[in-house]
Amino acid sequence: MLILIGTVPTAYALNKAVTPAETQTYLAVAQHASVTLGKYTQGAAPSTNPRGDVEAYVRTRQLAPATLPALQQLTEQIGQQVGQSGSMGSVPQGIVDNVRNNMYVASEAIRLMEKAKQPVFAPEDAKAIDNFKSQTDHATKFIPTWVKVAVAIALGLGTMVGWKRIVVTVGEKIGKQHLTYGQGASAEVVAMLTIGAADMYGLPVSTTHVLSSGVAGTMAANGSGLQWGTVRSLILAWVLTLPVSIALAGGLYWVFRMVF
Repeated sequence: MLILIGTVPTAYALNKAVTPAETQTYLAVAQHASVTLGKYTQGAAPSTNPRGDVEAYVRTRQLAPATLPALQQLTEQIGQQVGQSGSMGSVPQGIVDNVRNNMYVASEAIRLMEKAKQPVFAPEDAKAIDNFKSQTDHATKFIPTWVKVAVAIALGLGTMVGWKRIVVTVGEKIGKQHLTYGQGASAEVVAMLTIGAADMYGLPVSTTHVLSSGVAGTMAANGSGLQWGTVRSLILAWVLTLPVSIALAGGLYWVFRMVF
């Protein structure tokens, strides 16, 4: 999705599957959120750069006097931008990026405020503001059905082609004895719990790394012994993943900036 948004922003920056009726609901929610935020501005002067002030809060996570007035103005601006078009799918191509960025910054600011519990919103007000965030995320954080299908097919085809190497490596190459059913179940439970915890707390995780480590742990606990050649290769892969990914991502970003 990041590649699609970066290369074809006018087509995938906003969720065009949002219907006109849903758009009207979103506009009402945005208006309600704007009015609600206005209760907490404490009479502060309007911001001369709403998005800039909200971005500053997202970056520093420090609530400034200008933050809430800026967020209120940004919320109102989002409603106006979408309302002038009638629906998400009708937002002019020239302002799609701007609308998406406004939505993302506003949503992220609300998320951080909810996490920090600052400012303290009344329960009904917090509900109205969170409703705006949820509907904003629906318009920006989406995955088209065809992308889900394409990824599922790619994963399926990849597994069909490379399944034997995966099974042999996990089942026979990590420990000195073949993996038993009990060891496999234990490793899978560990992988499931670790991935679930990572998802809950927003932490990075690799399914392959977690499962391989779980298998190695069961082998060590069972006294089967480990094949250190394979273990060294796995550790080397783990160590190299981060710097190589950083270098590749940085290189691609530089290329895209030069091209586009």
